Amino acid sequence: MCVCLGLAAFAVVTRKDLRAAEAVEENSKPFFPVAVWYSGGKARAPMLEQVNAESARLWKEDLQKIKGLGFNTVRTWVEWNVGEPREAEYHLENLDLLLRLADEVGLRVIVQVYVDSAPEWVGAKYPEGRYAAQDGQAIPSQAAPGFCFDNATVRKAVLGFFQEVARHAEKNASFYGWDLWSEPAALNWARVGYKSEPMFCYCPASMDRFREWLKKKYGTLEKLNAAWHRTFTDWKQVEPPRYGTILTYTDFMDWRVYYGYKLAEDLKMRKDAVKSIDPVHVATSHAPNPSPLVRTLADPYDPTDDFLMKDSVDYFGTSFYPKLTAVEHNWTLNRRALAMDLTASITGGRGFYVGELQSGFGVHGTTIGSEVTSSDLEMWTWGMVSRGARAINYYAFYPMNAGYESGGYGMIQLDGTLTERSRRTGETAKNIAANADLLLHAKPKQAEAAIVFSPLVPLLGGYGEENSRNAMHKALAGYHRMFFERNLAVEVLSSRELAGEDLQKYKLIVLPYPLMMTKDEAAALKTYVKNGGHLFVEARPGWVNEDGHAEAAVPGFGWTEMCGLRESSIDPAKEVAVRWSDAEFTGMSFAEHFTVLDEKARVLAKFSDGTPAAVEHGHGKGSVLVLGTFAGQENETKPVRMHPLGGILAKWAGLTEPELKAPELVELREMESRVGKFVFFFNHGDKDAEVEFAEELERSAANVREIVTGDNTKSEGKRFAVKAKVPAQAVRIYRIDY
Repeated sequence: MCVCLGLAAFAVVTRKDLRAAEAVEENSKPFFPVAVWYSGGKARAPMLEQVNAESARLWKEDLQKIKGLGFNTVRTWVEWNVGEPREAEYHLENLDLLLRLADEVGLRVIVQVYVDSAPEWVGAKYPEGRYAAQDGQAIPSQAAPGFCFDNATVRKAVLGFFQEVARHAEKNASFYGWDLWSEPAALNWARVGYKSEPMFCYCPASMDRFREWLKKKYGTLEKLNAAWHRTFTDWKQVEPPRYGTILTYTDFMDWRVYYGYKLAEDLKMRKDAVKSIDPVHVATSHAPNPSPLVRTLADPYDPTDDFLMKDSVDYFGTSFYPKLTAVEHNWTLNRRALAMDLTASITGGRGFYVGELQSGFGVHGTTIGSEVTSSDLEMWTWGMVSRGARAINYYAFYPMNAGYESGGYGMIQLDGTLTERSRRTGETAKNIAANADLLLHAKPKQAEAAIVFSPLVPLLGGYGEENSRNAMHKALAGYHRMFFERNLAVEVLSSRELAGEDLQKYKLIVLPYPLMMTKDEAAALKTYVKNGGHLFVEARPGWVNEDGHAEAAVPGFGWTEMCGLRESSIDPAKEVAVRWSDAEFTGMSFAEHFTVLDEKARVLAKFSDGTPAAVEHGHGKGSVLVLGTFAGQENETKPVRMHPLGGILAKWAGLTEPELKAPELVELREMESRVGKFVFFFNHGDKDAEVEFAEELERSAANVREIVTGDNTKSEGKRFAVKAKVPAQAVRIYRIDY
């Protein structure tokens, strides 16, 4: 009897180990997921179609159509509301059927889990688990936003559902991986319009969790009281701020910064729950229309720091909807490039997943967006791949069939008719798959320049200040534009991660809108300059510290010695003229006047009144250059083509200019690995472009092939040189194997 039980247990373990070994082997093969969103039938995410007697046949026909086009993966979804309509009663028939059919057809499956659409039994059993705005009123769930994850009982129920889904998915050969949170936010899929400026969450569990975070940060009530200018005598008295005051906004900053950490922890708990059942398959998540481009810690709904989110999953990523709704809101080329570069930078060079890439025109009620063309999808897809994407998921295969987005975002027609963009995009998918062996090992060429983004600066104005919320974003965008237009690659760094970065790999670091700084940020940048770096800084660096307290002098944090100057006064102005040798450009907000402290400092530019506008000063082996106004924000607000400051900074820091001859709307991108590289030419213009490019390779090329046309190109030793015609709104990609 005992022997039989032992053998049975051994057999179970062996089968489980075998499945894990097979999954490891399968996932070790060069596989680049290129997926369409599809979950059986035409239901829009996160809704699900009911399974009936015809489902298997119809769904299989759709899957065969998807595979026939060239896609190798589908992204399906499960919804808590349908998947567990009553406690511990699971209905995952849709998932089970789709996985089985994908096995038969030969497609891989990525599973998106939605728990924001929560079943009614959760609210009935745990009424204390509802979200609460700052007035304390509980928010009912109307299929969304669900219930607060801070509540321990709600959290247990949510994670239990994740684990049940994992038990169903991990045993299928077709299953590839997870997306555990679509567009993470404080409140998902709901906008509480009947409240003015609502913030979340103020339920008892959320306040308790915030208190625990404060205890770790401050240690004692005495230290918290000193920071917040309060007189608490018991931790139970401590609550998140509900409005701003003139006395202090350190409490506001703590509340918003905490939320960034909290959401990252929430995502990690989802991953840990799934990995406890399925330790093998990849776990991902993706932000909305990439942040921090559009999100800020000061946002009441989306106070997310995506630089933190990347560490909670195997791959973080983004949604990408350049033609989301109205035509006038279509993204410009510069904005698309910034969104892509931000996604690559946020995820720390480890690669990223494009969780949603818009595949059809947008719809919002009666507002209809521009048509998404085949060229759009080719350019957007390869643009993401060239920056290190490790998966592309097109939203969606069928257009939306319900809600105010009905008719929009489809790769094909709602009646199943294929489109030209579906065929062309399928060919792109085939090209990606054919080159996955090198793509998955290649990384974007190391940039020589970096721009520092501060998640804290948008908090500077407190609750009621709107102007400062997006100033940091605009400053970043303005400088990114200067480098992008010159085909000079640039990375974006988080101010809160500088201490752990190898900053010396950059010839130039730009610090825009540096009004709020941290001690670690200031120390890291000072060391960077001392060790030979070139640091360009805009006006008033370190005016206040991370607690919102003013520094004794500007520049703050003891930077007066490094910069060789001190602020003497400021003149507010909407526009500020700057003359830099033969170049002229405009800054905004104010002109900062300096007292120069070191005679070795050099004045490189002047304001219209003749006073110094830009001062360079050597420090250690490097140099720092301070500009007394905001040129980045001005260049985003009123863009200047080939802004002269971009050329000035590139020359000052000695950035390497590519050996490229091409019209101005041709974008150059490169990816590198030990065994080969890719060179991408994107023609964003409306006319064919003649392109000439040359560079020295690390090793002699064994083979050079243009992968869109299939043409082979001759190479001579370590010299790669190409002359090509790139069609309008198209890309040419050269694969170089060593």
